[in-house]
Amino acid sequence: MIRKNGEHGRLRPGMLALAAAAMMFGSSHASAADPRAELLQKFEKAVKGKTVAWVPVWMGVLEGEWTRVMKAHFDDYGIKMVTRDPNMKSDVQLQAVSSLINEKPDVLIVQNPTTTLLARELKRAMDAGIKVIQVNMASNQLTDAYVGADVPKLGRMLAGEVIKACGGGKGSGKISILQGEATAAYSLDMVKAAMEVFKTDPSIKVVSSQPTNWDANKASDITTNVLQQNPDLCGIFSVWGPQTVGAAQVVKNAGKKGEVKIFVASDGQPADCDMVEQGLFTKNLSYRADTQGEAIANAVLTLLQDNRPAGTTQLAYYTTNYWVSSKDDRQYCFVVPKE
Repeated sequence: MIRKNGEHGRLRPGMLALAAAAMMFGSSHASAADPRAELLQKFEKAVKGKTVAWVPVWMGVLEGEWTRVMKAHFDDYGIKMVTRDPNMKSDVQLQAVSSLINEKPDVLIVQNPTTTLLARELKRAMDAGIKVIQVNMASNQLTDAYVGADVPKLGRMLAGEVIKACGGGKGSGKISILQGEATAAYSLDMVKAAMEVFKTDPSIKVVSSQPTNWDANKASDITTNVLQQNPDLCGIFSVWGPQTVGAAQVVKNAGKKGEVKIFVASDGQPADCDMVEQGLFTKNLSYRADTQGEAIANAVLTLLQDNRPAGTTQLAYYTTNYWVSSKDDRQYCFVVPKE
């Protein structure tokens, strides 16, 4: 007990200094050990000022939505985003990727037109210490992360709906498949998975399976020829909504709207929902580009915070699929913001 009066009741100068230092140390230590503040500082150190390079096959509606969502996130986090648009020219895309590797971004994001075109360059990027993300259309070269649809699952789900509409003796059972680019993993994997399902029903007859090169005009020409040779066609299976517009118009002009069932995989473009509402598509299986854009941004953040070297992880971010069969399912198509 300290007395109020007398020498023994007073704190000496040395003791006062020690008490003040203890208080200061305690305050400083509490501030430095704040776990929430430390977590934010660690995050900002990992991501702020970093550079992300993005090379799609072209800047269409799908790619534009990915870009919009990514940029909004990266601007918020202080990440620089560099974009190259090869406008569907494979040689230009290859050159763009090669050039960007030499510029040493922290993360490289690509959308592969084929399984082989960029494979060697993606490996070179990882060997150079650049982390690589592939979006929706993968190459034969696995990289640090893949973000996109579970493509074989899309094929199985769509094929199951085709069988419900045209299998088991319903109509002729004749089906036409509209592929995308013949050597694109997205198209190859989806068609392969669908064919495995079709083989489970002997009444299904695939009378045509041809690449459209993602082109609605090519899909229109293919469908015109298929209908001429198979006027009792029951259904069309298409790997991508926008290319199917031409086919749907041919079916309508032939007076077979609703008679020829059309099932499409979709990135959720508003026009694909419009086609369902107009009765030109029977069903649209949407994987929503806007939510994919969120997943791409999250993959970038994960890789930037991961101290492991490029090429040592193989993360996957698979997006969820949603059926669009009427205007009540409109929420599964994204909205393109007005400029």
